[in-house]
Amino acid sequence: MKTSAGLIPYQIVNGRITVLIGHIGGPWMAKKDEGGWSIIKGEYTDEEPIAAAKREFKEETGFEAPDGRYLELGEVIQKNNKQVLAYAVEAALDTGKMYSNKVKIEWPPRSGNQREYPETDSYEYFDLPAAARKLIPEQAEFMERLAEKLGHKIQPGAGPEQNTLF
Repeated sequence: MKTSAGLIPYQIVNGRITVLIGHIGGPWMAKKDEGGWSIIKGEYTDEEPIAAAKREFKEETGFEAPDGRYLELGEVIQKNNKQVLAYAVEAALDTGKMYSNKVKIEWPPRSGNQREYPETDSYEYFDLPAAARKLIPEQAEFMERLAEKLGHKIQPGAGPEQNTLF
């Protein structure tokens, strides 16, 4: 099983938690919004997960990992059999200045043509319910865990106040 670690920068604005996530680059997710976003993460093997998360954050955003108190949010297993560990840290970052490393992909498949695409093609802060809808489904669990860590109650049918997540 492959293992990835990632960072979730968050802000609390007017009592609402917002999180920074990135839209997955490349041709597969180009027209996909819901389910086409991810926490900023990447694979690792021989390093500590938090070190890998910070390294990947720099590679995928161009920003150093934010300073602050890191909250461990545990792990999820994605459908592609990838284990993802996440950490959250409070940080207000300028998404307009973010840029991603590029990856080479054969596109169209089996064509022999190699093209470069940004690993992450856009970045945005979303409130927790919106982020949960946009993220790869298994990663939505991190939104619930962050709300709990920050003392926000999670109940179905939440109104505009973010006392609840959904």
